[in-house]
Amino acid sequence: MTKIITICGPTGIGKTGFAIALARELNGEIIGADSMQIYKYMDVGTAKPDERERQLAIHHLVDFLDPADNFDAKRFTTLADQAISGIAKRGRVPVVAGGTGLYIRALIHGLFRGRAACPTTLNQLNQTLEEKGGRALHEQLAECDPKAAEQIHPNDGFRIVRALEVFLTTGIPISKCRQTHDFKSDRYQSLTFGLHMDRKLLYDRINQRVDIMMAQGLLDEVKSLVNQGYSLELKSMQSIGYRHMGMYIKGEVSLEEAVRLLKRDTRRYAKRQFTWFNKEKNLIWIDTKEIKKAIETAKDFLR
Repeated sequence: MTKIITICGPTGIGKTGFAIALARELNGEIIGADSMQIYKYMDVGTAKPDERERQLAIHHLVDFLDPADNFDAKRFTTLADQAISGIAKRGRVPVVAGGTGLYIRALIHGLFRGRAACPTTLNQLNQTLEEKGGRALHEQLAECDPKAAEQIHPNDGFRIVRALEVFLTTGIPISKCRQTHDFKSDRYQSLTFGLHMDRKLLYDRINQRVDIMMAQGLLDEVKSLVNQGYSLELKSMQSIGYRHMGMYIKGEVSLEEAVRLLKRDTRRYAKRQFTWFNKEKNLIWIDTKEIKKAIETAKDFLR
């Protein structure tokens, strides 16, 4: 079984720098596991590795997808498998790094394989999503599958629709269906590090990072995307940062309020990421300053 190194953790904690340091020490190449850094033209708001950082270590699955395209864990797994295979054939070490927990779980443990989608039901749900928004469907999901509703954000329309489609078609909550997938057979042998730091320090870093993003031109980046014809209603444009600047562009809030909400929602997102990764098995929590310890642990694992 192919061995990989995985680095996960909340937004703003320093996964990019940590991954680069590990990759350079281990003769590795980095595979991004971030649902937003995949998109072209979206650099500032995603804190995408810049040109200098990508010269320090080879990056895969970063900056390659059009913002109008949808992407999911299944597609990520397919592309990540290809990247890992190529890296291993070159005699190098695959280093997976990112904060999208579902992608990482799917890559290492596999995807839940539900039944095929029902086109009629999906069309009806997607129409409701378009007309009433994700929160309306999330309330419906909370009634029929409270456990799934707790795990899916109200803005994640794709996953809400899928969960409702499974229930409406089979009568079985998707959370119960997933219990039959015990994930006993991992797809890769992974040494997984979870980065952590003092929560208050992380939140301060997040606030500072938002200020830096604004200074680097986040608002101009969103305006440029709109001018290129990308709708503010696209899934990519509804993500943290882009959604907030969109609210300002549409005149719904002042710029000051948009920035305040961006900081608040990013902190909340980091908290949800901690919650997700705390549930993952065989994850080694490590302080962001303990890079030397991580390198030695990784070398032992790879021997």
